[in-house]
Amino acid sequence: MRRVNATIYVSMDGIMQSPGSPHEDPSHGFGLGGWMVPFWDERVAELVGEAHGDSYDLLLGRRSYEMLAAFWPYADPAWGELVDRLNTANKYVAAGPETPLEWSGSHRLEGEVTQAVAALKKTEGRPLLIQGSRQLIQSLLDEDLIDEITIATFPVVLGAGKRLFEDGAPPRTWTLTRVQHSPKGVIFAKYERAGEVQTGTFTPDNPNEAEHARRKRLASEG
Repeated sequence: MRRVNATIYVSMDGIMQSPGSPHEDPSHGFGLGGWMVPFWDERVAELVGEAHGDSYDLLLGRRSYEMLAAFWPYADPAWGELVDRLNTANKYVAAGPETPLEWSGSHRLEGEVTQAVAALKKTEGRPLLIQGSRQLIQSLLDEDLIDEITIATFPVVLGAGKRLFEDGAPPRTWTLTRVQHSPKGVIFAKYERAGEVQTGTFTPDNPNEAEHARRKRLASEG
């Protein structure tokens, strides 16, 4: 059975839109594309490599597939092993027949995407690595199909843009398994899927009059 892992680049306010270039995704007037580039250094590249692992296949949404397919087959070999790993990996793509899959090793996911990924997870093979693919990530989170998330948080606030977790994200807990950082302040946090959200309270069993009054006022405010 395969694992599904995601490596995600976000700002401090959770935006993952167009991190590597102004041309990746300027939709909805987003004008800060390329925000991760000033923080890139050898340590970040090393941590990205660790997050990806040595052996994987790719699991991609349509837009991220088109972006990667327009770059990596033509990438400078100076990028090192990453070029070969991405170009030789199998790519499983959530895209309709109108999207040509010309990057070597590309396979179209047929039918409803979460069902297709659930079936793919049951096969033998390398781990499935998600890159970008925000909408795909959200769909898979809804069905508990992602096993591990590495979130690389860059020390920048963007204010607006497409966020990793929008309203309506399913409540879940995750277990932190590793934290590393770069000299420029990029934090890589790896999480394993844990389960349902557990709750508790710090307030006493018999709240005082001030707490009763606070609750009553809050309820009246809606």
